Amino acid sequence: MPTQARPAAAPRTFAQRFSSTPRGARLARRLTRYHLDGWGIAYDTELSDAAEAIVAELAANAVTHGRVPGLDFELGLTLRADTLRIEVADARADVVSHVARKSGGAEGESGRGLVIVAALATEWGVAGRKVGKTVWAELTTQGHERS
Repeated sequence: MPTQARPAAAPRTFAQRFSSTPRGARLARRLTRYHLDGWGIAYDTELSDAAEAIVAELAANAVTHGRVPGLDFELGLTLRADTLRIEVADARADVVSHVARKSGGAEGESGRGLVIVAALATEWGVAGRKVGKTVWAELTTQGHERS
């Protein structure tokens, strides 16, 4: 008798726009922890801490460098069986190459955020979009979810 393969669990997703202000960045960080906990990734675990740090850095960059007056930034989270993908989109497309250059070194007063993202993420990158850019990072989730 043939066995049926179990269908893969549907990915869990969260997406929301936030005001391009420090308050919006802080709320994005807090909602990341909240949703991860609801998806089985407990507060104060290595994965939750890493995700919060990545969202904090990317949201701070969106608010500081990607801000266009009157336009928000967007946070997207997607949890699959073995990967958490974090996306932060802002309205400034002209800083895509600037973002990529900033990740190269930790010298100077700014630019260290993407070095932190690169150290924590399995992989990360920048993608253009119709209006602005999306900076994304992925984390491996294997062994981090509650049973």
